Amino acid sequence: MPPSKKGPTLRSQWLGKHLRELREAAGLTLREAGDHVQRDQGALSRWEAGLVPVRVPDVIALLNLYGVDDLRIRDGLERLSRDIWQKGWWDDYAGEAKTRILDYAWIESRATRVKSYDAIVVNGLLQIRDYAHAVMAAAGPEDSPTTLARWWEFRSKRQQELTSEDPLRLHAIVDEAVLHRLIGGAETMGAQLAHLVAMVELPNITIQVLPFSAGAHASPSGPFTVFEMPEPYPDLAYIETQGGSVYLEADGAEKFSRAYDGLQDSALSPEESAAFIGAHLSRLRQ
Repeated sequence: MPPSKKGPTLRSQWLGKHLRELREAAGLTLREAGDHVQRDQGALSRWEAGLVPVRVPDVIALLNLYGVDDLRIRDGLERLSRDIWQKGWWDDYAGEAKTRILDYAWIESRATRVKSYDAIVVNGLLQIRDYAHAVMAAAGPEDSPTTLARWWEFRSKRQQELTSEDPLRLHAIVDEAVLHRLIGGAETMGAQLAHLVAMVELPNITIQVLPFSAGAHASPSGPFTVFEMPEPYPDLAYIETQGGSVYLEADGAEKFSRAYDGLQDSALSPEESAAFIGAHLSRLRQ
């Protein structure tokens, strides 16, 4: 399905925002820019709002018009435009998933580092199959076994970013409550904890436990994720709620980055955390 029929994606909105800022910096109106690429100002307006994705030749023509000589900016925006039109593995789920979920997978694939604070369940990138099924079944009791299997397939493909040739860097701060919440039964929970212990051996994965003994901490409102992104993308903060997901950029993302620093200071060191998880696993298996 062409991107234009999916509704606005975060990718389209980012590209549109950059193009609008560059047009305004060049002192041009929508009509003047539209004349250059032989589009009416309504088309330009939809591009800048992210409602319709811009094709690469039009992006290049607009960058030339706006006098953008910085190769870093040009390459970044051209790459972003290609990302919008090129199909990723996540697009196979377009008929079943909301655009925001597909955006999430795309963001993970482009991020230089993901920093998560997980207060309820283990981060999805670190979940084993049986644990993930138990989480998804509880969150969507109306979902069929076929649907749950499909969502696990989606999640497991996301996890491949951790072991790819250029692996995603993940820093997960896990609240101690997550270790105590017996999801899927003792056997499944034991296997999940053992998986966490094994995953910390990967050089691109850091896990820290935020113990109960830390007391009050920097995120009393709950879990969140920060994506550190390469140029031209802004860093992002992501919050998932019952009402939907929220992405924050700029100052909003910076606030969550500061909160993450505070959580990191309060958490056990990676070495202490591995030992803590291992000790909890031993007690669970007794």
